[in-house]
Amino acid sequence: MPAFSLEPSQTARCAELRTLAAERLRPLAEKGEPGRVNRPLVAELGRLGLLERLFTSGALDLCLMRESLAHACTEAETALALQGLGAHPVHAHGTPAQRDRWLPAVGEGSAVAAFALSEPGAGSDAAALSLSAEPDGPSRWRLTGEKCWISNAPEADFYTVFARTTPGAGARGVTAFLVPADRPGLTGTALDMLSPHPIGALALDAVPVGADDVLGEVDRGFRVAMGTLNLFRPSVGAFALGMAQAALDATLAHTSRRDAFGGKLRDLQSVAHTVAEMALRTDAARLMVYAAATAYDEGAPDVPKRAAMAKLLATETAQYVVDTAVQLHGARALQRGHLLEHLYREVRAPRIYEGASEVQRGIIAKELYADLEVS
Repeated sequence: MPAFSLEPSQTARCAELRTLAAERLRPLAEKGEPGRVNRPLVAELGRLGLLERLFTSGALDLCLMRESLAHACTEAETALALQGLGAHPVHAHGTPAQRDRWLPAVGEGSAVAAFALSEPGAGSDAAALSLSAEPDGPSRWRLTGEKCWISNAPEADFYTVFARTTPGAGARGVTAFLVPADRPGLTGTALDMLSPHPIGALALDAVPVGADDVLGEVDRGFRVAMGTLNLFRPSVGAFALGMAQAALDATLAHTSRRDAFGGKLRDLQSVAHTVAEMALRTDAARLMVYAAATAYDEGAPDVPKRAAMAKLLATETAQYVVDTAVQLHGARALQRGHLLEHLYREVRAPRIYEGASEVQRGIIAKELYADLEVS
């Protein structure tokens, strides 16, 4: 399928999702408590069949879901994405028992998942993980250390935890474990963050895990992490695009209604040209996101580079578009409860999580030079 166009059925499905988000999900989101898992919202995502689609759809469909939901309800989009991020390693690398235990509950919205990669000393440099998995008998370990800035912590029902099983081995000595929240020695605390969903820290004090908890292979957990991020990075860009489009739509409406200098704001060339620039950048980023997602679905060899480019361009573009929309709206956009006040707070974080913009540039450069050496 061409990366630059959507089928009519896909376009119709996006419109349907925007309507569902506005009519059924936004009211639940508005009743949620900031900094807490909104379980009624997660359950509604399950009833609508959206959570199950996380495990049956490709990367492009994931992007379309995230962009459509974000346009009308960022909280619903984030709840969906975090379920996918936390549970994808189980879907892709779990044993039949692990999948049977957790994926149906995630799909119906009764179990909340979390992806526990970052640590106080290992954010952007994920290969520098220090949380240790000390041997505790044949195929048994004890996890000791900390995780930090973990979305859905400390309220998730299970965590995909990445720990160091081989000291000094860098990325080659990390193993992914599925750790239920009630495992002895696992505790968590909430962090006071600029975020509507919970973000917390985890403390692991000799948490017991065994072969049945391993996701994938021992010492190959970094592949699990990077494979998950390669799938979700373009869709982070799609999330950002949903916000950018919402800001652009609001700006078109506002500048068409607002009286200024004897006419409408849209009649000012500087305003019209600025709106055109917002639309240009949004559409350009959208094309890159769709292309990266299509490349993932087709198994292209340059997915890491494309995924990094898509996330980088889309998140930086959304920051520009939302900020510009605020400028064109003026002071009203900074009032609590205004759409743009909400988007202005929401749009900042995607430039940091799942690999900051600087990390994406590093990935892109690394892949470019690798291609040069091969050729």
